[in-house]
Amino acid sequence: MTELGDYIRACRARLHTEDVGLPPTGRRRVPGLRREELASLAGISVDYIVRLEQGRVKSASPAILSSLAGALNLQPDEREYLLRLAAENAASGERNRPSAARQHVSPATRVLLASMVNVPAVVLGRRMDILAWNQLGASLFTDFGKLTPKQRNHIWLTFLDPDVRALYKDWPKVAQECVAYLRMDAARYPDDPELARLVGELSLKDTDFRTWWSDHRVRAQRQGRKTFNHPVAGELSLDFQVLDIRGGLDQAILVYTAEPGSNSAEALTFLTGWSTTQSSATTADRAPTKDI
Repeated sequence: MTELGDYIRACRARLHTEDVGLPPTGRRRVPGLRREELASLAGISVDYIVRLEQGRVKSASPAILSSLAGALNLQPDEREYLLRLAAENAASGERNRPSAARQHVSPATRVLLASMVNVPAVVLGRRMDILAWNQLGASLFTDFGKLTPKQRNHIWLTFLDPDVRALYKDWPKVAQECVAYLRMDAARYPDDPELARLVGELSLKDTDFRTWWSDHRVRAQRQGRKTFNHPVAGELSLDFQVLDIRGGLDQAILVYTAEPGSNSAEALTFLTGWSTTQSSATTADRAPTKDI
């Protein structure tokens, strides 16, 4: 079995005959399209579909992948993921395959983060690791500096940190999106041992993660809106954007903004002031004392 085969099966299981213009056929033993139906829609032999799902096809042509994507009603992110898996499947077993390089945040990026005093921001790396953050980003989520490197991971915190989990007004929606983001990211470095460790721990400790991971939903991180129930600032509806860092391998800045003039904008301004006060207090606490 391969990730490519698992993904095709999962996509096939999610479809109903009426979704693809086929007449309903009553009750079925298993959900979704039959292989024969997918083969007919894609113009591919049933035997080829079987061999694909069983991992017995080394390399599928772009034309076949395009036909499969169309037959499965895949959206752009899902098509991209299918192509990534196919490329990985074709490269499996090769020597000198690219490995995940060490994650390092440049000094210029750290300066940029520090200058964004009114915008919560964090730098995300592979596996949704949190590599760097600004003061307001920490005030919105948690004090990342007090966490272990393993805990400084966006999806780990979303599922396993009760305080971060409680921040989200609609936690199930946010959590499912996080799983879809991680699935999308995972196709780039499927042999990453840290990814395997993360998925293994989350699967063991959280039933929802285990269920959603096996569903093979994928989505690229771009933009959207999240509502927070913050213990200090109250309710905040914030728009987020994920901005790729040129030259920063597999790195992006996740930023949150509030609609100007909204209650959330006022709450974010309040949180900014509170964050500055807390930072000043911490600095004062750590300042050296002098004997008088």
